[in-house]
Amino acid sequence: MTMRFDGQVAIVTGAGGGLGREHALALAARGARVVINDLGGARDGSGGSASAAEAVVAEIEAAGGEAIANAASVTDYAAVQAMVDQAMAKWGRIDILVNNAGVLRDKSFAKMEIEDFRFVVDVHLMGAVNCTKAVWEIMRGQNYGRIVMTTSSSGLYGNFGQSNYGAAKMALVGLMQTLSIEGAKNDIRVNCLAPTAHTRMTEDLGAALPLEALSPALVTPGLLYLVSRDAPSRAILAAGAGGFERAYVTLTQGAFITGEDAPEQVAARFDAISDRTGEIVPEMGIAQGMIELTKAKKAHGG
Repeated sequence: MTMRFDGQVAIVTGAGGGLGREHALALAARGARVVINDLGGARDGSGGSASAAEAVVAEIEAAGGEAIANAASVTDYAAVQAMVDQAMAKWGRIDILVNNAGVLRDKSFAKMEIEDFRFVVDVHLMGAVNCTKAVWEIMRGQNYGRIVMTTSSSGLYGNFGQSNYGAAKMALVGLMQTLSIEGAKNDIRVNCLAPTAHTRMTEDLGAALPLEALSPALVTPGLLYLVSRDAPSRAILAAGAGGFERAYVTLTQGAFITGEDAPEQVAARFDAISDRTGEIVPEMGIAQGMIELTKAKKAHGG
């Protein structure tokens, strides 16, 4: 059955180009009415213009779809709230939020100014928080919502020169983990998408990547699934060049260690602590404590 979004309203941030544009065009082509949010700034977050968002709206309208442009900065909660109010006034509901807006200010940690670290975290993490907070009660009231955070392999696994970007992107995984738990009773499903695509964010990599194989359009099918009615929740879906993978935050079974020589035992048994046999993907953070307490109880004859 073809995946459709008829009657649904989606907000896509950073939708003036790259991945966000592809996400917005695909959602509109499948029936969604879309808010095209884009500050229209440079890659480092400077400047701003509504022209990028308006161009995508024109594309959608030319194809027979419905969309509106919005140039709010995701770092400005009042502006984000106004964007949500605009969507509600026009269409009366919000079903989908795609937190895609982002900036880059890459430098090694030694050379990075603290303001560049703070700004990147503000856009990626707090931008997603602002947008999610602004739609959360609407989705709770509807007993329906689909939210996607755009994470990155730079956050999941690290990348030289991207301590700010990586920290922000991994923080979005933590945000997703808790919001998926809190939203479950109201059928608000929250997921993460880790894309690999050639956009202006990656243009400096040049010949290091097979750019023709890294079209943003090859990532968007994963996004559409994550915001569909049958979407999972708490998934970290990696996508790029036609490949789709799933990343997990896992927990090993570990070892029980106490006593005066515990530090030395941790060192000596670190391979055993790291053994992935029987590792789990915890349903909640309390799972760590339960595993540890179970080991302690067993060690004490319980």
